[in-house]
Amino acid sequence: MSSKILTCSVLSALATAFLLDWYHKKFEVTTPPTKTSIRKPRKYDESLIREQLARNYSFLGCGGVGSNCIISLIRSGISHIRIVDFDQVSLSSLNRHAVAQLEDVGTPKVECLKKHILRIAPWVTVETHNELFDINNAQQLLLEGTPDYIVDCIDNIDTKVDLLSFCCERNLKVVSSMGAACKSDPTRINVGDISCTEEDSLARSVRRRLKKRGILKKIPVVFSSEKPAPGKASLLPLPDEEYEKGKVGELSALQNFRVRILPVLGTMPAMFGLALATYILCDIADYPMEPIVGKSRTKVDGIIQSLAGQQSRLGNTEQRIPIPNTDIIYIVEEIFRGKSPISNYSTRLTLSQWDPAKKLSLQNIVVMTKEEQKLHEQRVLKGGEKLESVYPPEVIQLVEKRFAEEKFYSQFR
Repeated sequence: MSSKILTCSVLSALATAFLLDWYHKKFEVTTPPTKTSIRKPRKYDESLIREQLARNYSFLGCGGVGSNCIISLIRSGISHIRIVDFDQVSLSSLNRHAVAQLEDVGTPKVECLKKHILRIAPWVTVETHNELFDINNAQQLLLEGTPDYIVDCIDNIDTKVDLLSFCCERNLKVVSSMGAACKSDPTRINVGDISCTEEDSLARSVRRRLKKRGILKKIPVVFSSEKPAPGKASLLPLPDEEYEKGKVGELSALQNFRVRILPVLGTMPAMFGLALATYILCDIADYPMEPIVGKSRTKVDGIIQSLAGQQSRLGNTEQRIPIPNTDIIYIVEEIFRGKSPISNYSTRLTLSQWDPAKKLSLQNIVVMTKEEQKLHEQRVLKGGEKLESVYPPEVIQLVEKRFAEEKFYSQFR
């Protein structure tokens, strides 16, 4: 490899998962020949496969970033998968790749994955495309075979936007990974709509480009809301001697790809990949899941002060709010999923008393944005307007549903 190529791993695995029915009585698989022998097609007893996937039968009732996602899907019963990636396994990628070993260095990532997949589940159909995805080959790579799900683990912005746009325009199911590089806090990993992402520079750039194409939301993503801070990892600077070699743009492995390196803590891509796989498996099985947007970022003191300030403005002279700090997080994240039931926004959050005729309690406090709290206070709490006159039926029904959930949970707390 040329000494001018500084980025060893530019593109993560792009996995297009074909989720076909694997519930068959027998599987016939032809395994690749080895140097010493040629294996004949073998039959695999379904009871053996059931044993390997027994935990999934129990959980779903039927049946890392990119590599971890793929391996997890395979272990969970996916029987047909297409993997697209132009890159090769490098030494620098061994800290985060799900299955690659030293002997795999220098080999195509797609073939490395295929080899290990067939060792885990030899009945799986694995299609590999050792090529770079772009909009010109999108039809061939994404539409042939009618995929049930497309998993985007690309880290080049333009290519990523092309893929997501292609899927949205054709109503193809897609789930996308945002940036795992420079992240280290596992408690800040979120699953949510791309419109709700924050503290993720890759997600921000993708959002802006998608907006120019008229796409604002309805793309589920995995992202981290961890904030950058002094002392934390950041984009590594390009050494001065590399600038002296010529035009910086020519140092890239491919045109328009970055030449500076993003530090990656190997565990974070794995967690991103597992989160992607879990989302897909729950979605295809219709297993109940409602992600908490903005998980683990609630500023308790500010939230309490917003409620205390409101009570003071309403003439309540009691200095202390009768809600423990632990319950504030519970209300925001568990009951209201980290977002306002009025606007579905997850930023500038406050708490507000809902019904002025009822006492302040866990079943009479609602998460709102600061603007919504101010309006609610003016019209309902002070102005005396009925809730039905201020909010549409769907908002009231959602709030009542959240209160009913809290009432149910309260018997176990």
